[in-house]
Amino acid sequence: MLKVSGVSTSYGKIQAIKNIDLHVEQGSIVTILGANGVGKTTTMKTIAGLLTPKQGKVEFMGEDVTGLRPDQLVRKGISLVPEGRAILSNMTVLENLEMGAYHRKDKEIEQDIEKEMERFPILKERQKQLGGTLSGGQQQMLAIARALLTKPKLLLLDEPSMGLAPLIVADIFKIIKEINQAGTTVLLVEQNARQALKIADYGYVLETGKVVASGKASELIKDPRIMEAYLGKKSS
Repeated sequence: MLKVSGVSTSYGKIQAIKNIDLHVEQGSIVTILGANGVGKTTTMKTIAGLLTPKQGKVEFMGEDVTGLRPDQLVRKGISLVPEGRAILSNMTVLENLEMGAYHRKDKEIEQDIEKEMERFPILKERQKQLGGTLSGGQQQMLAIARALLTKPKLLLLDEPSMGLAPLIVADIFKIIKEINQAGTTVLLVEQNARQALKIADYGYVLETGKVVASGKASELIKDPRIMEAYLGKKSS
């Protein structure tokens, strides 16, 4: 579904990611792991069209989409839930959800909004509340629901558990698994390595802008060298 080949992206003269190769199979959950500042978010922004790579190619569904604008990629089926959520704080929950479907012309928008409110009951309860007044966990749910209203084939999730209480984190990972089981492919950037590897099919580990390890998630989570050297967590 997604193929990233030899991609390098820079901020000015600073090369953030270097010659990265990634593959995401349709129907899977793939996670990108690593410490802060290693290039995870840069990778996601490059795939989503927010950054243009200096070299390399991004292919989606067999098509070269390198350099396309974010709105063009949304129409092709790639939707990003960014780090920090990017909620429209002065708009209501309902208005935020409607913005997720801004490009759609079909007659199923209201039905899909209702579906997301059923998935996240707190959003229905607070649909008239301003997005900026929600808790962190509620904002994350709103950001995911808004992205799902684009009807993505591939959902990009950048640090969805950041800053959330453990119980909310557990809920978010459960929801990600459910979204995938319903047919949406997921590429997940996450510092909570253990939780990410528990739900993922495959994982990549980044260090200083390069892929230094990859493999089946079930194997990575058992590898003490990976869990200690790259993720800062001991394997149990």
